[in-house]
This record gives sequence, C-alpha cells and structure tokens, in this order.
Amino acid sequence: MATEREFTELIDQHRGIIYKVIRLYVRHEEDERDLYQEILFQAWRSFPSFKGESKFSTWLYRVGLNTVLTFKRRPPLVVPHDDLAALQPTAPGKNTDETELNEIDRMIITLHLDGYENEEIADISGLTKNNVAVKLHRIKEGIMKKLKAY
Repeated sequence: MATEREFTELIDQHRGIIYKVIRLYVRHEEDERDLYQEILFQAWRSFPSFKGESKFSTWLYRVGLNTVLTFKRRPPLVVPHDDLAALQPTAPGKNTDETELNEIDRMIITLHLDGYENEEIADISGLTKNNVAVKLHRIKEGIMKKLKAY
C-alpha cells in the first residue's frame, strides 16, 4: 500500500513536471493555482493504482496532462456578456492562432524536447509509438517551413 510519505517525496522530486504541464496550456494565475491543486488531488487519488510499470515522472505527466486537458474543455463559468467571441466553440485540440501548435502537438514536442523517448511519449499521450514518430516528423517539418518563411 502506498503511503502519504512516499507520495509527498515523489511529488517533491517531480514538482516541475506539474508546473510545466500547467504552463503549456494555461495563462491565468488563478487557473494555474486551481490546476496545481487539482493535479495533486488527481495524482493522490490515483496513486494507489500506480504499479511502477513506467517511471513516476511519466505517470505524473499523464495525470497532469489529462487533468489540464479536461479543465480546458470545460465551458467557462462566467462569460462577459460583451465578449461574443468567447461564446464561439473551438474544436478540441485546435488553437485559433495558426502559428501555434494544437494541444496534442504542443505536448508531443515538449515531451520530445524534455528528452522523453517516443515510447514514453506514447504512454503519456495514449498514442501509438509509430503515431508519435509521425507526428514528431510533421511538427518538425512544419516548424522548418515557418522558419524558412521568415
């Protein structure tokens, strides 16, 4: 049975992963604080099921990512009445700015740049290892095209 002390020590060692995942997708300080607490809660709730089949950091990254993406899909609680753009739904995983990567691609390239292997990225994202490799190749190609355009 997992103990609170083990969990706390692992979280202290890997706290940066939580902040990284949050900052990839959220820009408001209040949301960052809320998400940090929510990720800790979800990780603690799921910790008894952590079997050690993957590294703790990989497991925590996935818990954090799932929590953040679930948070981002929720409709806003309060929408300013004069902001009609906020009422327009956007497709999941899509950004409105064409220069930015969508949520999945942003996660994949960030994990890659952090030194995670394709198999670990597949474990975190729920994609296949081959799909990760293809997406990484396409992301790199897209970035190169954008760099050449400047």
